[in-house]
Amino acid sequence: MKLGLNRETGIHQFLTSWRSADDPGTGDYVLDINLKGSPQGILYKGTKRYWRIVPWPGKNYVLHNISFVHNQKETFVTFFPVDASLILRTRLEYSGLVLNLIWHESEGKWKELRSAPKNLCEFYGHCGPYGMCNPLYLYPKFECDCLPGYEPQSPRDWNFLKDGSGGCVRKRKESSSLCNQGEGFVKVTAVKVPDASEAVWLGLNMSPVDCELQCKRNCTCSAYSSTSLSGKETGCLAWYGELMDTVIDIAEGSDIYVRVDALELAEITQKSNGFLEKKHLLAILLVSIFSAWFVIILFAYLWFKKKRKTVRNKWNAKLFNTINDPYYIENGDGGGMSYPEIVYFNLSTILSATDNFSLANKLGQGGFGLVYKGQLSNGQEIAVKRLSKSSGQGIEEFENEVLLIAKLQHQNLVKLLGCCIQGEEPMLVYEYMPNKSLDSFLFDETRRSILDWRKRFDIIVGIARGILYIHQDSRLRIIHRDLKTSNILLDKEMNPKISDFGLARVFKGDQSLEKTNKIAGTFGYMSPEYVAFGKFSTKSDVFSFGVILLEIVTGKKNNSFCQEDSYLSMAGKIWHLWKEERALEMVDSSLKESCSAHEVLRCIQIGLLCVQEDAFERPSMSAVVVMLNSEISLPSPRQPPFTFRNPSNSYSPLVTQKEFYSVDEETITQVVCR
Repeated sequence: MKLGLNRETGIHQFLTSWRSADDPGTGDYVLDINLKGSPQGILYKGTKRYWRIVPWPGKNYVLHNISFVHNQKETFVTFFPVDASLILRTRLEYSGLVLNLIWHESEGKWKELRSAPKNLCEFYGHCGPYGMCNPLYLYPKFECDCLPGYEPQSPRDWNFLKDGSGGCVRKRKESSSLCNQGEGFVKVTAVKVPDASEAVWLGLNMSPVDCELQCKRNCTCSAYSSTSLSGKETGCLAWYGELMDTVIDIAEGSDIYVRVDALELAEITQKSNGFLEKKHLLAILLVSIFSAWFVIILFAYLWFKKKRKTVRNKWNAKLFNTINDPYYIENGDGGGMSYPEIVYFNLSTILSATDNFSLANKLGQGGFGLVYKGQLSNGQEIAVKRLSKSSGQGIEEFENEVLLIAKLQHQNLVKLLGCCIQGEEPMLVYEYMPNKSLDSFLFDETRRSILDWRKRFDIIVGIARGILYIHQDSRLRIIHRDLKTSNILLDKEMNPKISDFGLARVFKGDQSLEKTNKIAGTFGYMSPEYVAFGKFSTKSDVFSFGVILLEIVTGKKNNSFCQEDSYLSMAGKIWHLWKEERALEMVDSSLKESCSAHEVLRCIQIGLLCVQEDAFERPSMSAVVVMLNSEISLPSPRQPPFTFRNPSNSYSPLVTQKEFYSVDEETITQVVCR
């Protein structure tokens, strides 16, 4: 498609915008070719110039993928793709935005190549006559400046209002009437040349020296540009009037030479000479500083390299000594365990595998920090956990993960491949779980139906076996302390794997209970004795498992029942419905076609047994595994904690009754769940 004028047929082709996004009537904007002076594309808003394309010579001319044609018959511009298989499109939006689009066949849609105007400097005449706009200037620095030999017409508007539309005037007004009295030209580099409506091409094969002489002979010539054409010829474009819409363009700009009087030329020459002297001194100073910094950086590099090696050796020694501590773990013959195969990954390997921790590879975020997907050079997919500086967890939790999981091998525990301790953020490298975590299925309305009852039951059993292993069957006796659905990962076959052992603790010998002053975990999954007194045992994990089991059956979060029927937890509501023999009302509606009522009720009963308030009443994990895999009779569950229910059936989370007051005028606060 052509934009321009055919002089023989009189056909004038131009783009007009719509009136609005849904009204194709003629809008305010027109993109046309201006034929006055040197031809150039101009976007008009009504009758005012809004944006401008650089002028082209008065002949046929090709630049990038734009073809300019100018002869006696016609003047037009057209776009063409370098690759004929590509489809380009230019669209004028109703908002005045000119879009260059390209068709992406694979995605079936248009994508933007370029748009204009996109910054203040691209709006026509933003800095007024003889002004120059710099789009690289950022606030508070004003984007407008004056061309050499000029000063702001209104310093107040420029300095205080940041309004450059008034433009600039000559510093010495009398110089505008002088001619051939020592005036010369000052070079302004890399700019979008001024509006060429008042410009003329003096020649299309003229040297820069001849171009300057031609402009200097004519006292009305305010500037000239010696422009390379197609890499062969040099054209001379001269301006005979005000210089409007000059914009700094480092990437594709041309040089212009602005006419100044003799006094201005002398001042600029003097400054330039002084600048060159300072430049030489600065160069010497910079070389000296660079040399000094090079020595310092080299010394620092060698020092940090030595320090990293020392830190790594300390880590290795600490891990080795801890693992071989006879009080920490013993094997069958009473000796210390041999050093486990902990693979240390180089930071460069991790960066390469995760594409420098690209956002596209981010899997999620937990208490430890961010988790990224990666792929090693051998094609193996991995998951990398970074210990963030802002994380609530630290080196102790990192050591727990490395030391504990390195000793544990079970099909229902996530496999630790190794770690990285280079840099300030230690990292753990795990096998990659393509289906992410259990909660991403259970609590997603669109995905929960993927888990039918048989798959959910298998997940329940798998979790139980994994917990039984760390409680009883492994070489260590471990309390996880942070079991929850988000820490249950699913492999490609949807098999559950327990992860995140950062808060885990090891029990020694016959130890059955421990107390801590640092309560850590996730509310809703922590047992009451742990929340209230800091006491934890294997029965704490049993409580967490019971909550997970009930969440799997119901498809609801334990903490989501704050305001539903006034129950403080899901376990509380299920227990009340259980007593009324209505527990099936809580089963996930997506399971109705695939579940057995008997099997589901049995699982609910096991879950309620696990979340009983008294830790001694809860079954062990070995008993839970037997219950899940047999038809032995089950005891009746007792009341779980956090089962408070407001007696009012019209409970509202907002207190609006005026009767709530106290005689001493103190505020009474009613605690509600959010």
